[in-house]
Amino acid sequence: MSQIPNPSRTLFIGIAFVLLLIAAACAGCSSSAQNTGPAATTPHAAAPQSILVFSGAGLKAPMQEIGPAFTEKYGIAVEYKYAGSGTQISQMNLTRKGDVFMPGSTNEWKIAKAQGLVDSYELVAYHVPVIVTQKGNPKNIATLTDLAKPGLKLALGDAAATAIGKAGTKMFKRLNITDAIEKNVVTRTPTINELVVIMNTGQADAAIVTLDNVRTDTMDAVPIPVSENEIMVTPIGPTTYTEKADAAAKFVAYVASDEGKAFFVRHGFPAYPDPAYATINI
Repeated sequence: MSQIPNPSRTLFIGIAFVLLLIAAACAGCSSSAQNTGPAATTPHAAAPQSILVFSGAGLKAPMQEIGPAFTEKYGIAVEYKYAGSGTQISQMNLTRKGDVFMPGSTNEWKIAKAQGLVDSYELVAYHVPVIVTQKGNPKNIATLTDLAKPGLKLALGDAAATAIGKAGTKMFKRLNITDAIEKNVVTRTPTINELVVIMNTGQADAAIVTLDNVRTDTMDAVPIPVSENEIMVTPIGPTTYTEKADAAAKFVAYVASDEGKAFFVRHGFPAYPDPAYATINI
């Protein structure tokens, strides 16, 4: 025979069930607090500070070595953007990025300063233009005026984008051979590194690069007299808008120190100052 449910007993069971649910929920809350508490109070390891350096493409070899050496000494990471100086000035204007600027010459620095991107600088090394020919100098090129001979294939830097391009333009203008030179130009490149590739692959008879870019296994170098040359000095300085002024200043000081200049000397750059180039204008 079926039993009639006891209302009191049913109510008691229901209340007990609800209490059990509440207890379980509280236990869950306690467990969650224990998991998140320590994580919230444990400090995260500080991310290493880093700076962004806009560097001329022709300076890549020494700068790639300077970065790790500087990081080891100061604990500040260094990132680079390499390009022709004209291109970099445009990027700096558009993006307002970069903590340090190191172009190929003070001419590019003056342009950047006029646009409010940089101010003071330190001088590091010389960029010395030279004529390079194919190995053995089969076209018998001995002077700048020889580059104006009809039929030569010349590779030059873009005068709007590179320091070496601007330097060549000034030298040709002084010698009044600009028109003849332009008839021989087969390519103009946005970086000096591409001129080296063109010469290494035999696509041109001659080019103007800087002393540090001469590859003696594939090309011959023809010096340009100081009186005819457009020797450049490489500056370095912080950007005016950097938010990491202290780190940028440390990097600038390191690159301009004797320790920093030694990296440039190892890669064929004469260090600044050098009595051999005392007469050049900066």
